[in-house]
Parts: sequence; structure tokens; C-alpha cells
Amino acid sequence: MLWTRPVTMLRLLALLLLSELVRTGLLVSVLPQAAPGLGWGPAALGLVVGAHYLADGLAKGPLGWLAGRLGLGRVLALGAALGLGAVLGARLAPGPAWGALAAAVWGLGYAALWPGVMSMSQALARPGYAARALALSGVAVAPAILAGVLGVGPLMAARPETAWALLAGAQGAALLLALGGLGLRLPEANAPAGSVWRGWRRVAVLLPAAFAQTLAPGLFVPLLYPLLARLGLGLGDLLGPGLLALAGFGIGLPLAGRLADRAHPRRALGPGLLLLALTFALAAPPGLEARLLLLAPLLGLGYGAFLAGWNGLVGRVLPPAHRAAAWGTVMAVEALGFALGPVLGGLTWAAAGPGGVFALGAAVFVLAEGYYLWPGRAALRGSPQADGTV
Repeated sequence: MLWTRPVTMLRLLALLLLSELVRTGLLVSVLPQAAPGLGWGPAALGLVVGAHYLADGLAKGPLGWLAGRLGLGRVLALGAALGLGAVLGARLAPGPAWGALAAAVWGLGYAALWPGVMSMSQALARPGYAARALALSGVAVAPAILAGVLGVGPLMAARPETAWALLAGAQGAALLLALGGLGLRLPEANAPAGSVWRGWRRVAVLLPAAFAQTLAPGLFVPLLYPLLARLGLGLGDLLGPGLLALAGFGIGLPLAGRLADRAHPRRALGPGLLLLALTFALAAPPGLEARLLLLAPLLGLGYGAFLAGWNGLVGRVLPPAHRAAAWGTVMAVEALGFALGPVLGGLTWAAAGPGGVFALGAAVFVLAEGYYLWPGRAALRGSPQADGTV
């Protein structure tokens, strides 16, 4: 087991899975299908969804700090209660103004969840397993997100009442889990006097790369279906490449995680970024459909190595006495990169087609790799707090 208190971590991961299932199911699957019947136009729907994600992204740092002060369990319980109120309110009183306000308030409460889970995962990781524990915590939520899109979406189309009941029940279960850990607190770590600012300087060094490396995948958020149409493919045609990518990820993540824990996270992060850049570059020329089976495992390997290296590096750099707030700050910058990606992706598609978008993504990954090799690495080593491990 990766953690010294596995039951605590499994409860937190279960809370995260339920919460992401409800959030994805409501905002991505249920509300878009229910909007026409509610009299909501695209602008109203966008306002509700955008209000939630904007509040969540901007509040991650402050709510991480608050979780450290008031207790993680209390803040998570409040967020789960707000989520249940938002789901029930969307069902029983579905006005766009109320919906946007409720979604934003829910986003504020939700903001502590990811920083809290990652902070606790790092604090409870067994010695020598931090990178693997953090990487697993980051990807464990993927099945819940997929279920929110691929499960709740079709259910809403066929049986709307059942879909609403599923979301309310899942959020109710999340609230019960959160209430069961009401006394949970992040382990305390006292920083040496005068070291707080130096620790935050090292966090700041990570932020440019955090922004860039979420910008690259964000380029394709609105372009999946246009890309498939351009290639003459359907979703079913992605099954084989998807399985190969998953296999590559399953091989790359544990191997890179072991390397990150035993040597240094950069040993995994560098190859991961280069593999991602290579995959995007090879996808840029015409005829991508003929290379999908080759590129899919490279994508999985690269992402697995990147995820293990990035989480391991962040875990080493964050100031222990302010870990949740620092995780929240890094995640907020990542969210900004992911939010800007679709805008740049759409503009690049209009100017240069899909090949231009892939080329831009490859360039962003190369720039991130260059940053880690020179200015970012030098700044970390030159920091008053840097030591031989970072």
C-alpha cells in the first residue's frame, strides 16, 4: 500500500470520485440536455457552467489555506453540503440566475477538495512512495469523470428522472462520507522561522510550466468532434487506440513513478514531456488516421511519465507548513492554462487546421521541457531553501 493510513486515503478518494461523478454528470451531461426544456439558451448554460469552474479555479489557493486552518474535514463537509444543495436546486428551482449563483457557491466549496486530497496523499505517503501516491491520487478520478459523461449522459437521454435521482443519491453519499471524516485535519508541519517566503518562491518557479503543460492538452477540448469529422472517424474507431494508450499509461506510470521516487522526479518528467512533444509532432502531418495505432501507446507512455514526474516534483517543492494552499495555487494556474487552451486551439484551427494545433501543442511541451532544463532548474537550485533533493 502506498499510504501509512490507507483507510483514510481510500475514504478521501471515494469522496473525490463521487464528487467528480456528480459534477461532471450535472454540468457536462444533465444540464446541457435539460437546458432546452428549462428555457435556457446557450448563454445561460455557459454562465452556469462557467461560474462554477471559475469559482473553483480561483478559490483553490484560499480554500486550501482555509482547510489547513479550520480542518480539512469541516471544509470538505461544507463543500459536499453545498453540492447537494446545488443538485437539488437545479432540479427543483431551475432558474438561470439561481443556477449561476448556486454553481458559483458550490465551486467555492468544491475548491478545497483537490488540494486537500493531494496534500493528504503526500503527507500520508510511505517513505519513498510519494510520487506514485500523488500520481495515483491524480488519475484515480478518471473512471468517475468518464461515468459522468458516458454513463449519465445516455441515462439522461433515456430516463431523466433516474439520472437526476442518481446525481442526488451520489452527492448524498458524498456528504455522508465527508461527515464521517468531520474531524480530519492535515498533518501539521512546522516550517523553520523565516522560511515561509522562500518556500513560496519555489512554488512560483513552478507556475509558468504548470500553465504551459495544461495549455497544450487544453487546445483540443472543443476540437475532438471536428477532428474526428476531418479524419472520417467515429468514436468507435478510437476504441483500439484508446486501449493502446491506456496500456502505455499503465506501463509508464508505475515505472516512471518508481524512477521519480528512487532517483529524482525530473528523471521521469523530462522523458515524459519529450514523448508528449514527439507524439504531437508526429500527429501534425496529414494522414494522422494511419498513425493512430503507433501514436496511441506513445501518448500513454508519455502522459504516465509526465504525471509521475510532475506530481513528484511539485510534492518536493511545496512548503510543508502551507501544503494545501500551495497545491491549490499550482492547481489554479493549471486551470487557467486549461481554460486558455480551447481559445488558442480554436484560433489555431481556423488559421492552420488540425496540423497547426498539433504543432502548437508540440511546441508548448518543448518549451516546458526547456524551462525545466534551464531557468526553472537554476531557480530551484538557487533558492535559499533548495537542497540536493530538488
